[in-house]
Amino acid sequence: MSEIVKTPFELFDRQPPLPTMSSEILTGLGEEQKRIPPKYFYDAAGSKLFDAITELPEYYPTRTEVGILERRSADFRALIDAESVVEYGSGSSMKVRILLESVRPAAYVPVDISKEHLVGAARSIQVDFPDLAVYPTCDDYTKPFQLPQPVAGLSQIAFFPGSSIGNFAPSEADVFLANVARVVGPGGWFMIGADLKKDPRVLHSAYNDSSGVTAAFNKNVLRHINQALDSDFDLDAYAHEAVYNEIDGRIEMYLTATSDQVVSIAGETVRIRESERLHTENSHKYSVDEFRAKVEGGGFEIVETWTDERAYFLVLLARAR
Repeated sequence: MSEIVKTPFELFDRQPPLPTMSSEILTGLGEEQKRIPPKYFYDAAGSKLFDAITELPEYYPTRTEVGILERRSADFRALIDAESVVEYGSGSSMKVRILLESVRPAAYVPVDISKEHLVGAARSIQVDFPDLAVYPTCDDYTKPFQLPQPVAGLSQIAFFPGSSIGNFAPSEADVFLANVARVVGPGGWFMIGADLKKDPRVLHSAYNDSSGVTAAFNKNVLRHINQALDSDFDLDAYAHEAVYNEIDGRIEMYLTATSDQVVSIAGETVRIRESERLHTENSHKYSVDEFRAKVEGGGFEIVETWTDERAYFLVLLARAR
C-alpha cells in the first residue's frame, strides 16, 4: 500500500507583541483628534461582526465585488499564471475561493492579525481545496513582512479584496502598494478591490445600517482593547457615528463619548470628554482613473479593470514592474 502524503498546513505566527498594541493605542488616544487604528477591530469577535456586515441589505460592497469576481472568473483563468496566492486579510475567504478555483495555485498564504479567525478560515480552505498547501501567516500586513519560506521561490499573486485599501490614508496607501510590489516581486500579480465614489446617500446607508451591526462592530474595538490590555472602556458610554466627507472623498467613522470618561489602559490613564470623538476608521472612495493612477504609482502596470453595471465597485488586476 502506498503512503498517503498529506498536503502541508503550517501556521507562521508573527503576531506583533502586546507592547506594540498598547503603544499604538496610547499614542493614538494622546493626539488632539483621538484615534484608534482600525486594524484592532479584527479580533475573533470583530471578524465575525464584519462578516455579518457584509450580508446586510444596505452594505453593497461585498455582494457587488463577489458578482464581479464570479462574472470574470474565466478572465482570471486566462490571464493569471501564479503558483501562490497571498491574501491580505483572510476575512470569510468567500472571495478568495473564486480566485483559487480560477487560478489553481500550488499554495495559499492568508495573512491576518487575528490568529484565531485566520486559522479557522485557513482550515476551511484546506478542507475545500485538499490539494492546496496552506500557510496561514499571523502578521500585520500593513507593514513589510516576509513570505513563508515554503513559497518564497514561487510566482505570486497578492489578493486584497473588499476595498480595504480605503482604510489607508492616501500616503499610507502609496507605501502599502509599494510593499505589495516588493512582496510579489517583478512580474508578480496583484488583484485589488476598491469602492468607487457615488451618491452620498448610498454611502451613508451602508455605514449606518438599520439593524445596528456596524455600530456593534465599531464598539467592539473597545471590547478588544479591554480584553487585550486590561483596560476599562464602558462600551455603553459611546455612540457610533459614520459620516461622509465629500471633500476628501471618504467615510469617517467615530465613537462619540456620551459622558466624561476616565479610562485605564495598560497602566496609563486617558481622559475623554463628553461629546469627544474617537476616530476609528476612514474608508476612502475613488474614481476609476484615480485608483488606476494610485496603483501605477505603487510600482505596477495595469492589466485589466472590471466594474459592475452601476459602477459602484472596481476590481483591478496589475503586475509589478
